[in-house]
Amino acid sequence: MYQNGIKIVLDKIVALLTFLIVSPIFILVILILFLLQKKVFFIQTRVGKNQKRFSIYKFQTMSEERDVDGELLPDDARITTFGKFLRTTSLDELPQLFNVLQGNMSLVGPRPLLPDYAHLYSYYQNQRHKVLPGITGYVQVKGRNALTWEERFDLDVYYVQHISFIFDCKILFLTFITLFDFNKSRPQKGISIEPFEGQW
Repeated sequence: MYQNGIKIVLDKIVALLTFLIVSPIFILVILILFLLQKKVFFIQTRVGKNQKRFSIYKFQTMSEERDVDGELLPDDARITTFGKFLRTTSLDELPQLFNVLQGNMSLVGPRPLLPDYAHLYSYYQNQRHKVLPGITGYVQVKGRNALTWEERFDLDVYYVQHISFIFDCKILFLTFITLFDFNKSRPQKGISIEPFEGQW
């Protein structure tokens, strides 16, 4: 009942209210990115509920610099100074409020991964696709990129098996604490994570 009804309605209401509250920040980030690099949004295909593909929105945090062969430079060489700030504060994720309003993401759920991984999941791992992916999730408040793939999948499956309004509220609260508590060690959020290569 909660997952298929109330959760979706609450997600859209909270996403809309959040967007209205943070709209000045949203507009400011757009202006800065446009002045610095012209390209404002990063759009990429991800896999959501029931392995349905959709376009995820983020603020652009990397340049398009390439080597002499025309290949993109490594992520850590392309991330901009302002991009680092956006990632550190998680402001790069703000455009995903539109994904929530579109109905292909939730405020809380397993983070959506790349389509390249879709054929690599075991039955156990694929349980993460029984629910809508989230802007934040259990993995994000437990260690983010500092966790192994095994730990991430375990946390995702645990969330799917225990999804509830209270659990979502707990994750949102912990996310808020993580974002604004600069006096304590925050979960690691690296520039990129190592590729998933299948079952361990």
